[in-house]
Amino acid sequence: MLSLDPVKKLLKHPVWLGVIALLIIAIIALTVSAARSLENLDTRIQAVFDGPKWSIPARVYARPLELYQGLPLPQQDVVAELERLGYRQPVQINGPGQFNSNNGRLALQTRGFEFADGAEISLNVLIRWSDNKISELTDTKGNDIPIIRLEPMLIGRISPAQSEDRLLVKLEQLPDGLKKALLAVEDPRFYDHFGLSIRGILRAVWVNIKERRFAQGGSTLTQQLVKNLFLTRDRTLKRKLTEWPMAVVLERRYEKDEILQAFVNEVFFAQDRSRAIHGFGLASYYFFDKPVQELQPHESALLVGLLKGPSYYSPLRQPQRALERRNLVLRIMHDAGELGSSGDNESLAEWQAKPLGLSQRSDTLQQPAYLDLVRQQITRDYSTDDLHKNGLSIFTNFDPRIQTALEQSVTEALEQIAIENNLTEEEVGKLEISSVVTSADTGEVAAIIGGREARFAGFNRALDAKRPIGSLIKPVIYLTALETPERYSLLTTLQDTPLFLEQPDGSIWAPNNFSGIAHGDVTLLEALTRSYNMAAVNTGLDLGVDEIVNTLQRLDYTDNVEPLPSLLLGAVDMNVVDVATVYQSFASGGFETPLRAIREIQAREGELLNRYPLRGGQNISAGSLHLINYALQNVMREGTGRRTYRYVPSSIALAGKSGTSNDQRDSWFAGFGGDYAAVVWMGHDDNTPTALTGSRGALEVWARTMARINQRSLRFEEPDAIGYFAVNRLTGKRIERSCLNASYLPFYLEYPPAFERGGLFDSRCE
Repeated sequence: MLSLDPVKKLLKHPVWLGVIALLIIAIIALTVSAARSLENLDTRIQAVFDGPKWSIPARVYARPLELYQGLPLPQQDVVAELERLGYRQPVQINGPGQFNSNNGRLALQTRGFEFADGAEISLNVLIRWSDNKISELTDTKGNDIPIIRLEPMLIGRISPAQSEDRLLVKLEQLPDGLKKALLAVEDPRFYDHFGLSIRGILRAVWVNIKERRFAQGGSTLTQQLVKNLFLTRDRTLKRKLTEWPMAVVLERRYEKDEILQAFVNEVFFAQDRSRAIHGFGLASYYFFDKPVQELQPHESALLVGLLKGPSYYSPLRQPQRALERRNLVLRIMHDAGELGSSGDNESLAEWQAKPLGLSQRSDTLQQPAYLDLVRQQITRDYSTDDLHKNGLSIFTNFDPRIQTALEQSVTEALEQIAIENNLTEEEVGKLEISSVVTSADTGEVAAIIGGREARFAGFNRALDAKRPIGSLIKPVIYLTALETPERYSLLTTLQDTPLFLEQPDGSIWAPNNFSGIAHGDVTLLEALTRSYNMAAVNTGLDLGVDEIVNTLQRLDYTDNVEPLPSLLLGAVDMNVVDVATVYQSFASGGFETPLRAIREIQAREGELLNRYPLRGGQNISAGSLHLINYALQNVMREGTGRRTYRYVPSSIALAGKSGTSNDQRDSWFAGFGGDYAAVVWMGHDDNTPTALTGSRGALEVWARTMARINQRSLRFEEPDAIGYFAVNRLTGKRIERSCLNASYLPFYLEYPPAFERGGLFDSRCE
């Protein structure tokens, strides 16, 4: 038997005792260090995984389209809205996001949406029309539905220049086939392993030895998530040695479904310019323009196949390569029984024969001008971090139907302007346009363009180009006059005569009419209708330029304005949003109605954070408003706006005013109907003359737009202080109603028109 005595004697030697002690200390130290390291890893993982894992840019939505019985909305407009939302038209409806449409009837299964005031569930709906109005709105059993809201269209995001973007989804929102395909392809034993796959690691080691480089990592989904959330993408041994323990810690701390849901939202799919597309939720919209719940097996297979190499298998740049990879994933799904029975090769062939089916619509920014307006208004209440990181949902008043009408009107108007004004293609190409459309009653901004290329995210003229407004100032001047009814009425005589004012530099300012003709004595109504310059200047000087500035401020124009005589000819620079703000008071019944792009803000979890209600008090007296709006309607019937009725039915009453700056550098039109108000500017970016007046340029866009969107006439209730009288417009005197030249005009009852020849019964018809 072997004796251990020599070993015992050796171990008793002081040197060996020291070595053994050091080894024990080293083991204890390594154990403590590993424990501390794991504790640090655990703390690091919890800090990220339990908190907000990602910076989510604010998402901006259009108004949701509400449908109800009696709504005057043509069927084709509803179909267009559904197409904008990415709804499909299959032969038979079998899920959300689908519809069938024929003459006077539309069957629809909505998607539903989580609004702040409650969830709008998915519904099967049948809609019928009569005379371009919704006559029936029922479910499939014939029960009446009071109202439905379609989900709002996403019109953009507010994110930093370089950013990740994702649309968070819950695991239960994924189609069952997608989840199973993901596991089958990427990690078949996901629900069995502890974060690492020993078999995968050994396979990777063997491949790396053969390749003599770090070619394969044998990663589980948990390891991939760790790499994406906590580490770099470098293929190094050091990163792997850090990744392994982190994967184990993550698995011990969290449930499998929590890990899988995080992976589903983290994984990278594509680079869209400066925006990185992450997560299955956003990838579904980016590639197929539909929510992830509506993905078909071949679409799910494409997304799963992309994970191996988003750039290498990109269906946008390498469609054939992507198709082959997708079909391989379909084969794996088929073998796993996800496409029918594993022996059903016909089913597999059917799915593999389908095209990639990519969306033809780009998921890039669609409404840059409106987004700029939202940014401008929202930054008063929210920080940059809120907008770039916290996943806010911003619901706006943007109306895709109105925006489409405005853009179509621009295209048609430019063609017409070229024909009528003998402009060359180059001259028309230099013309730029900006415009804003608002609700006449509320000031809600429905549409906006910052240039003739409305979808181009460049210089936004609607917000950033301030130009002289010309004759658009005249309603402000005459409103100021009519607010002193003891001195002015619509038939007060004004002087449209030359005047000469010495300037501080010694020069003489001598305004003239556009025609160069002085008209002498004219009524206030005629002066505004015909847009006479000298009458406006003489009246403004009589009132005092300070009073005109004061009226502008009451109309919610907040920029500083110098009280110079040139203001009376519109020498004040505004953009279309500024002008719309001023004219909104005319359109809304004399109330201060700041333009509103935003309806409400929701947190990422759906909590309502802020609502932007209608606000503002009366800033124009009801009597004066009635008088000025009567005059602005007369501008449309008899003055510079009359060309509008080439497109708008004569039964529709509108109000508006043209504007032209010096040398015809700027062409303007501002006005409103019963439904909408709109402002249009047209000019050159280099401020050179256009050869277009307001009525020959901007009006063409305005009129075509109003013809498409405005259905109601102006209807202003007659205020208690106002009455209508039969008058002779030539003399401004009250005459008998039976006279052929009698006109019915509004006056303050306190200051009625005088009778001709001393009395009503003595008057004569002239």
